Amino acid sequence: MAMTGVLRPGHIQLKVLDLDESVEFYSNVLGLTETGRDAQGRVYFKAWDERDHHSVILRQADSAGIDFFAFKVDSCATLDKLEKDLNAYGVATKRIPAGELLETGERVRFTLPTGHDIELYSKKSEVGNGMSDVNPEAWTAAAEKGIAPIRLDHCLLYGPDIEKAQAIFTDVLGFYLVEHIALDDSQDLAIWLSCSIKAHDIAFVRHPEPGKLHHVSFLLESWEKVLRAADIMSMNRVSIDIGPTRHGVTRGTTIYAFDPNGNRFETFCGGYQCYPDNKPTKWTMDEVGAAVFYHDRKLNDRFLTVVS
Repeated sequence: MAMTGVLRPGHIQLKVLDLDESVEFYSNVLGLTETGRDAQGRVYFKAWDERDHHSVILRQADSAGIDFFAFKVDSCATLDKLEKDLNAYGVATKRIPAGELLETGERVRFTLPTGHDIELYSKKSEVGNGMSDVNPEAWTAAAEKGIAPIRLDHCLLYGPDIEKAQAIFTDVLGFYLVEHIALDDSQDLAIWLSCSIKAHDIAFVRHPEPGKLHHVSFLLESWEKVLRAADIMSMNRVSIDIGPTRHGVTRGTTIYAFDPNGNRFETFCGGYQCYPDNKPTKWTMDEVGAAVFYHDRKLNDRFLTVVS
């Protein structure tokens, strides 16, 4: 599949209650690499195998949650085109100048009907993964620090009007529906969307309150790494929501846990490859437990109700 247009998730900005405690957690427990701090006091991180300057930004705030989630596009020309396409579709956009985020070019921001701010950008400084471009080794010391995910993978957002959000992603940005949980014949409880051959790059759950974060997900390389992540979480007394377990949706293996601020994060592995011509997989409400937690085949109340 040719990778054009929207390439992949690029960054997320999270609100945290205690910045120092959060920097310690994201650095030493999750195992991200700090790459910079700006004049606003924000702290920037990347996963060890990511090439671009950052994928996670932390901001001190009075409440936990998400400020925005961003996708990288393949060129400035694509950024301009998608902004025009969004405007023609009736979506208002805002241009944020280059440099407002460290090492990042112009960004186009718009607000979804779910209440979430989404960004598109085409330029971010490449800092590499610590390995040579010629005859590299297999990994670096950063790959063993904490949980050490290899990349930011996706996020799950809670809000109303998820079908309108889906339309923007599919009709304008070139995403496609991979899986969905149907409430009935006319509307969905949850949707999983992809801009690549991954099982999902973003997902939404219908929720009355807008702009909520259910989780941000980080990719691990194997089921063994997921189990290692569980050990590290236990050693550091991290609050685990559920797992290690498997999803029915996407077939990925997973642990859900909370950072010190109450932001849920996921350590995720696997998930099948898919393509835009695949028929979406449908789950019905009588099997929603297996869809989300395949082993237990039932949901827990905290997973359904706790968001930030």
